[in-house]
Parts: sequence; C-alpha cells; structure tokens
Amino acid sequence: MPSTTAFSPDSHTSPASNAGWQQRSRRHVWHPCTQSIRLEAVPPLPIARGEGVWLFDAEGRRYLDATSSWWVNLFGHAHPALNAALKDQLDRFSHVMLAGCTHAPAVELAERLSALTGHALGHCFYASDGASAVEIALKMSFHAWRNAGRGGKQRFVALKQGYHGETLGALHVTDVPVFRDAYAPLLAQAHLVASPDARHAGQGEDAAAVAHRAADELEALLAAQHDSIAAVIVEPLVQCATGMAMHDPAYLRRVRALCDRFGVHLIADEIAVGCGRTGTFFACEQAGIWPDFLCLSKGISGGYLPLALVMTRDAIYDGFVDDDAARSFLHSHSYTGNALACRAAMATLDLFGREDALRRNRGRAQRLLQRLREGLEGVQVDHLRQRGMITAFDVREPGARFAERFHLAARAHGLLMRPIGATVYLMPPYVIGDGEIDQLVDGTLATLKSVMAMATGDNKGARDVALA
Repeated sequence: MPSTTAFSPDSHTSPASNAGWQQRSRRHVWHPCTQSIRLEAVPPLPIARGEGVWLFDAEGRRYLDATSSWWVNLFGHAHPALNAALKDQLDRFSHVMLAGCTHAPAVELAERLSALTGHALGHCFYASDGASAVEIALKMSFHAWRNAGRGGKQRFVALKQGYHGETLGALHVTDVPVFRDAYAPLLAQAHLVASPDARHAGQGEDAAAVAHRAADELEALLAAQHDSIAAVIVEPLVQCATGMAMHDPAYLRRVRALCDRFGVHLIADEIAVGCGRTGTFFACEQAGIWPDFLCLSKGISGGYLPLALVMTRDAIYDGFVDDDAARSFLHSHSYTGNALACRAAMATLDLFGREDALRRNRGRAQRLLQRLREGLEGVQVDHLRQRGMITAFDVREPGARFAERFHLAARAHGLLMRPIGATVYLMPPYVIGDGEIDQLVDGTLATLKSVMAMATGDNKGARDVALA
C-alpha cells in the first residue's frame, strides 16, 4: 500500500520545488477567496519561512509581505519575543477548556484590553476568528434586548459596501455581492444605509460633509424603526475589504449619538482596523467614542494564531447574570480562550510599548505616503489616501482581471500584494524600515507600470473577483 505522504510529480518537477508544492496544493487544498479554475494561471506561492517583513518561497526567493499576510501580522515574521513567549507557554500548557476553568493568559489579556479602553468595555468574550466575533456580537445584542424585555428588537443596520465576514450571520450584515448573493436565500435581511466613504464627495464637499450626509440617512431610519432595531454595525474609519473606503471620524461620533438617542446598540468591527492599523490602538479612539460591543481579531495575536474576541460593557454583561439558563449567553467553541493564542496576544501588546510602535508608525506612514505621492504624479490613479498604516489608491482604467495580473506581476518585483478590484493597497508590518519602505514603493510603482502596459488578451471582459 503506498504511503499517505507519497508524491508523484511530473518527471521535471521536484517535490521540494515551487512547482512541486503548487501541484500538491492544487490537488488537495481548497484555497480561500480563490476561483479554483484560476489556480493553474495563478498558482499559489509556496512559502517556506519568514523573517521580519520578508517571506521566502520554497526555492529561496524573497517577497516583501505588503499586506501583512491578510492584515494579521503586526511585528513581522518569526519575531524573537513572540517566539519566546509561545515556547514558554508550550512548556506550561497549550489549551484547557474555558468552561469551568480559567487561566492567566485569558484573564490578563482581558484585563489589559479593558484598561486600554479606560475600562469602558469591561468584559471580553473569546472566539476563533473575525466572522465568529461578529456573530457573537450580533447574538449578544439581540439577547441583551430580549433579556431587557424588548425581544422585538431583532434587526440590524449595516453600511452599504460593508464587509463583516462570511459565516451566515456575518454575511447578513455584509454587502459584497460576490460573497453574499449565492447564499441570499439563507440570510436574514439587514437594513443597509449609505457608506460615509469620502470618495463619494460631491462638488464642494469634504470628507466630514460626506460623513454627515450618510449619518442623516441613518438618523431617518432609526427615527422610523428603532423599536425593531437591535444594533448598528460599522467598521470604524476604514471599510477594508471593499476597497479601503476611508471616512471622517465625525461619522462615528454621529452614529454613537444616534444609537444613544434611539436606544440601539453600536457594534464596532475593529477586526481589521484595530490593533494600531489606523494610527491608534483602537480606531474608535480617533472619534472619542466607545461602542457597546467591539470585535477584535487578525492582528491581536501578532499574526501567529487564530484568535478573536468581543469586548462589551459591564452593564450588558450584567444583563446575562441570571439563574435562568435561557437568559445566559451560552455560546462557545472548543478552543475558546486558547492559552497559546492569548499568550501570543499579550506578547504582541508588550511589543507596542517596547517598540514604541504607534509613534514610530507615524513616521513610517508619512514616508510611505510621500514616496507614493511623488511616484504616482501623472499616473492614471485616483484617491491616494491613508489612515495610519493603511495606504491605498484606485487605478482609473484597470482592465480585465487587474487584481490577478497585479498580484502576479508584484511577485516578479519581490512583493506579495493582492489588490481589491481596482484598489491597490499597502498594509505592511510595523517593523518595516526606511529602506524596505523604499523597496515597497519602488516595487509597487514598477508593478503598476508593467501591468498597465500589459495587454489583457483573452481575459477581455472577465470579471475580476480577486479580493484582499
């Protein structure tokens, strides 16, 4: 009987080569956010190791991780402090169920995160990934209202072009057709209101005016239907997965005031924008507000292990403290509060102070934006924009399969990038140095030049669904 690890490559393909791993991956791995039919044209890049901002393929070529590996990596790959913390935790224990037990990493992480909110958000519920955190926040909001005798508050409000994950609950507040449409018969209907995307500015409008115009639409909806609405969910400051749509903090202040006025919860999805990505640890800080529920994932573990969490106010938690099991929040999963993941998160928080990350990031972001501004002068792009360590621009006439073509061309220039439609974005790890910023910008500009000059051939009219 053949070994389960046997590999029979083509005669010209070594199993340790890039081509060998690509062949094996196509044969057995179902890749996320990927059209399987395109795997031959766009084979997955086999990564063998990482160091700082760099990833190395199976044949030793290196690529600058310009997207922080889907926005999760904050302090680079194989960071010595994070590695040491995980090795220490492994020598203690890796996991124990959090139902009926507790442990220092889960307790201390919750304490430290609460302190970062000035204890406005006092309790922390652990989950596994961003979509799960959103599901938990939606369930908590509805259940809290039911416990308060207002079970009719069952609907949610989300922003147009918003994204909050791809599980069924998260999809019902997501407005991205390529993810949502196939499953529409299975989904509850959310109210969708205008996005405060600053790119929607009309003649004479600035970002703040767009924010207030969008908030006016939300106000009209809440005034009419607040009795049936449990919560409004927003991605503060940047709607990431739909093209890095950035908005003025005034929008968050208006939404907070409206939720207070009409008795509706505010859920802040900081899964992508939290942990310093927008320039403050929590994006909501820039508006001077706190939500009723705050979702974190991605960067919270430094890009090491799956971890998500929902922070909420003590008053909401207190509404679930009851002898009646039906009034308790009994959501769970087997790896809730995994000790290794929580320890990685605590070590990540340590690095913010040790490396003075938020202050240093301001200089990094300024250099990146200035270099891009200079390089893009006269190029057919629009809306060069930045919020913290997120920088993006839109290509005016991208052509068919632009994101796919850009991704492949970027590899040839030593970059790992995945545009969102016609939006090119840069979201590097916080440890990127000046020389690496220059390499990133130079490579991005060279990639853009080569892609814009490239004929699309048989791809004419093809739908570009490559995301993030």
